[in-house]
Amino acid sequence: MILRTFGWSFGVTVVGLLIAFLYDGPTGLALVAVLAVLEISLSFDNAVVNAKVLDRMSPFWQKIFLTVGIAIAVFGMRLVFPLLIVGVTAQLGPVEAFDLALNDADRYHQLMNDAYPMIAAFGGMFLLMLFLDFVFEERADTWLPWLERPLARIGKLDQLSVVVAGGSLAFVAGLFAAEPGKVMIAGVLGMVTYILVNGLGELFSDVAGDDEDDEGKDGEAGDKPVPATAGRTGGASALALATGKAGFFLFLYLEVLDASFSFDGVIGAFAISTDPIVIALGLGIGAMYIRSLTVFLVRKGTLHEYIYLEHGAHWAIGALAVCMLVSIGHHVSEWITGGLGAGLIIAAFVSSVARNRDRDGGAGADDDRPARSVQV
Repeated sequence: MILRTFGWSFGVTVVGLLIAFLYDGPTGLALVAVLAVLEISLSFDNAVVNAKVLDRMSPFWQKIFLTVGIAIAVFGMRLVFPLLIVGVTAQLGPVEAFDLALNDADRYHQLMNDAYPMIAAFGGMFLLMLFLDFVFEERADTWLPWLERPLARIGKLDQLSVVVAGGSLAFVAGLFAAEPGKVMIAGVLGMVTYILVNGLGELFSDVAGDDEDDEGKDGEAGDKPVPATAGRTGGASALALATGKAGFFLFLYLEVLDASFSFDGVIGAFAISTDPIVIALGLGIGAMYIRSLTVFLVRKGTLHEYIYLEHGAHWAIGALAVCMLVSIGHHVSEWITGGLGAGLIIAAFVSSVARNRDRDGGAGADDDRPARSVQV
């Protein structure tokens, strides 16, 4: 199980560390190792949230997430995206931006910092919308009932998450941003991206579920035989097509979510190294482990067994979103955001263990009471 799930991660680690050693000797090897550990520690909450989405995807799309998705995460977000940001900011071509990164690291770092308010606004608003949609939804099990239940009650107000996110963006842009207009545009784009991608994923997931229900009803009817040619006109059933679309949009949603998480890590990596190759190698190795951990959580059913992990991860996302928005005007250490996220997830895990122990003890003391089925 471990080797099957983490095999690619182990292989990428060996290759990445070897390249780092050949590229910059022992120093490069050490820096890449530190960056990999940093990425894993900062993005564990990402793995928990990803696992909840990945649980709804077919094995095919899970495999795409681990293959095509990791290529996007490593080469796209950890290498190409910083070069693209610098190129747009300094009006340079991709080759010129890469040359700047290799030969003038200080200038490259400065351009990345100049663009960070817009990056933080986009990523922060995307994550804030994700957090708000979670806490404003009513659910049977609550980790912090004294807080989550009142939030779920006021969440019945339609589009409250958009109102709160939009108000937060306007407040932060007006208070912190040196260029409020650019920050507002980036933040609104983050909100629009979340609404669009998440909405499309939910839409096609619902379509797939409706088709499955209809198929089941037709099978139960029994009084009308189904023609042998039914469903062949398109070469695939409507269910297969809907599932494919749902999988695609959920995959797209996961990639945007990963991008939002990686913004802060990419910028923070410059505190350890300014070499884009070293940063890409280190963060890429860490990203691979986060993806493997996501699949591991799904296959082991960890989120169903420790049900408060999902709550803790979303509260960690909310903390990260706030930190990103605050960082538009004031630097927030990556160790603070990582520490908050890790602390919330650990607390949620401990609460889940305590809940399971209490539930199992109660069931043993009262055999007549049926075990409650927990749906996450």
